[in-house]
Amino acid sequence: MVTIEHEYLLELVTNNPAMVRDLLVGSGLPIPAFDSAELGSGDFNDRRPTEYRADAVVVFKKRNKPVQAVVVEVQRKPDKGKTWSWPVYLSTLRASRKCPVKLIVYCENDATARYCATPIDMGHPGWILKPIVVDPSKVPKITDLREAIDNPELTALSVIVHGKSDTPEGKQVVETFKQAAVERPKGRPDYADLVAVLRRDFDFTRSLEEARMPVTVEQLEEVPYVRRWIELGEVKGEARGEARGEARGEARGEARGGAKAVIKILHERGISISPEDEERIRSCTDHEMVENWISKALKIHNVDELFD
Repeated sequence: MVTIEHEYLLELVTNNPAMVRDLLVGSGLPIPAFDSAELGSGDFNDRRPTEYRADAVVVFKKRNKPVQAVVVEVQRKPDKGKTWSWPVYLSTLRASRKCPVKLIVYCENDATARYCATPIDMGHPGWILKPIVVDPSKVPKITDLREAIDNPELTALSVIVHGKSDTPEGKQVVETFKQAAVERPKGRPDYADLVAVLRRDFDFTRSLEEARMPVTVEQLEEVPYVRRWIELGEVKGEARGEARGEARGEARGEARGGAKAVIKILHERGISISPEDEERIRSCTDHEMVENWISKALKIHNVDELFD
């Protein structure tokens, strides 16, 4: 029976095949340089009636030539039959793509992970298949906002696996996911619905709806700190227009608008800011302090100077 618990990783890989690279790197495995990553056929049928079909296949290419193919399997419980079909997947894929192949098996629980990691002895001397098992410990914890904005699929997987309300790091993963969903450019997926179904312990839908409450142009211009940020001469051209558009859609009051301005200016100027410092800025309700930060943000060389 197909369930969302089985399908969610495949959905993310389908939308962003290149994220398989992150799973391989998280397992300590190298991957050749590549120009593109695309989905391949998961059907491995020969002329016999037996049907072999992988959950997903990703092919990495350089100069339009395959340099690495990866079979992606999701296992929620041990299945002895896979010890016979997985070698077929790899040998057939290798023959059709004429490039090195790998097998990734994604398991959410330790018992299944241990079972799937068992080497498969093919019977021929030296021919032993060792599946690459990816368990939750090998999924990156995405807590960097810029990374979360740029890679929505890996960020969704991160919060599904690591988002917890009882640990500081788990909370940070959740908050990074929420903030990235709000700040991500229009048209990019945020996977909030998928995460909401799989992580019912967090009310993602309501919190994201609140964060996305629209503000009219007239309302925006009445937020003095956002207005000052827009009008400051050192925030120019395209960056100003893009930032103004984001602020217009997300600012919800003077303090929040001002804090948003500070963070945006720092990002635009390439100044590194930690999640802790970013939270300190966002949570500030002192209007005069936020206004002072906006002025400083245009001149400082590091975030420590902001709080001096």
